[in-house]
Amino acid sequence: MPRPLRVAIVGAGPAGIYAADALMKSDVAADPGVSIDLFERMPAPFGLIRYGVAPDHPRIKGIITALHQVLDKPQIRLFGNVDYPNDISLDDLRSFYDAVVFSTGASADRAMDIPGIELEGSYGAADFVSWFDGHPDVPRDWPLEAEKVAVLGVGNVALDVARILAKTGDELLPTEIPANVYAGLAGNKALEVHVFGRRGPAQAKFSPLELRELDHSPTIEVIVNPEDIDYDEGSISTRRSNKQADMVASTLENWAIRDVGDRPHKLFLHFFESPTEVLGEGGRVVGLRTERTALDGTGNVTGTGEFHDWDVQSVYRAVGYLSAELPKLPWDEQTGTVPHQAGRVVENGGHLASTYVTGWIKRGPVGLIGHTKGDANETVANLVEDFRADRLPAPAQPAEQAVTAFLEAAGVRYTTWDGWYRLDAAERALGAAEGRERIKIVPREQMLAASEAGTESAPGA
Repeated sequence: MPRPLRVAIVGAGPAGIYAADALMKSDVAADPGVSIDLFERMPAPFGLIRYGVAPDHPRIKGIITALHQVLDKPQIRLFGNVDYPNDISLDDLRSFYDAVVFSTGASADRAMDIPGIELEGSYGAADFVSWFDGHPDVPRDWPLEAEKVAVLGVGNVALDVARILAKTGDELLPTEIPANVYAGLAGNKALEVHVFGRRGPAQAKFSPLELRELDHSPTIEVIVNPEDIDYDEGSISTRRSNKQADMVASTLENWAIRDVGDRPHKLFLHFFESPTEVLGEGGRVVGLRTERTALDGTGNVTGTGEFHDWDVQSVYRAVGYLSAELPKLPWDEQTGTVPHQAGRVVENGGHLASTYVTGWIKRGPVGLIGHTKGDANETVANLVEDFRADRLPAPAQPAEQAVTAFLEAAGVRYTTWDGWYRLDAAERALGAAEGRERIKIVPREQMLAASEAGTESAPGA
C-alpha cells in the first residue's frame, strides 16, 4: 500500500493552515492519503490572528474558529516553539517530507526613508502591535508619554494603531490584553492622534468596517477637514469601480461635514499630507513636517511646495510589513518575497525541488486575511500536480515518528496541538477569574509551562 504524501508547512498562521486545509481537500487526501506537520516558532498557533490583530477586533479573531477545525483533523500535527532554521533546517525537512511549504508571513516594519525617522519617539507600527498583542519576544513596557501622536499611513494597521492609542485602558480591559498592556494603556497620555495620508480619500486603503469602528468609541472624536475631501477623474473612476473605496470615501465625507463633538480624545484623519521629515530636538521627536499634495488627474498626487509643521511628540509609521529573509531560499530584496512561479520556489530559472511558498512570503504583505486562501489553493494545486507527476524526491525518513525523534534528540522543547488546548484553557481560566473571556499569557516560558501542564513528560524536555 503506498504511503501518504508527507508535507511540512513552516508557519502556522492563517496562510499555513489554509494550505493544510487545501491539502486535506485535494484528491491526495483520499489516495494515497496525506500527512501534514506544521512548524511554528511561537509556542501557540494562529500567527497574525493572535499577534497581529488588535484585541478589540473579536470578529476578525473569530476566524480562529475555522482554523481550529482544520488543526483538529488527525492527519495534521502541530510542532510549536520550533524555529526555522535554528531548530530544523531545510535539509532536515527534506529528509522527512516529500514537500516543504513556507508560509512565514511578515512581521517586521517596512523602512521609511525620511530624515529623523530614527529619533527616539519614532516607532514602527508592527513593534507596537506586537506589544499590545502580548507577543512574548518584545519588551513588556511601551513608552506612552506623548500627548500628541502622528500615525503615518492610511491602511487598516494605521487605524488599529490610532484606535488603540486613542482609546482608554478601561475600554480595552474587557478584551484579552494582559496586565502589562492594560497598565501601559491606563497610563497613556495621548489626547490627540493624527493620521496622515499622502493621497486623498478615494485612495485610502482602509476597509469600510474598520473605518466606521473608529467612531464607535465613546471617548474618540473622529475629525476630518472638509478641505481634504477632493477627487479628480482618477479618484472618481476608483469610486465607480471599487465599492469599498466608495464606501470609505462616503464615510469620510459624512465626518467632514458634521460638527465636532466633545469626546475627550481627538483622532484627526488628514489627507494630501506627505511626511517629509520627523523633527527632533535633543535626539527626541518634537514634530512632523509634511508637504501638501494635490491630485494630478489620475488619482496620484504631486507636491505643492507648501509645508506644514505639526506639533507631535511621537510618530508611528504604518507603511507596510516586511517579511524576513529565509535561509537556504532565494530572495527578492525589492519585494521582500521568495521568487516563485505560482507557489513553486524558483532558483536559477528552475523549480527548487519540493519547495513551495504561500501567503505574504509569496505575494507580499497586501490584502486581507481571507485573501491567503487563494494563494494556498494555487500553491497546493501545483504541489499535488508535482506529486502526481513524480517530480518530488522521496524523503530518506518519511515515517511520522522520525521528525519527533529528531526534535527530541536535539533537545527542542516543542509544543503540540494538545498543548494548545491546555494553553487555551489556562488563558480562559485567567480571564474567567476577572469576568473576561480570556487573558493572554505573554512570557514564552509561561506559555510552554501551560502547554505542558498535566503531561507526564514534556516533549523534548
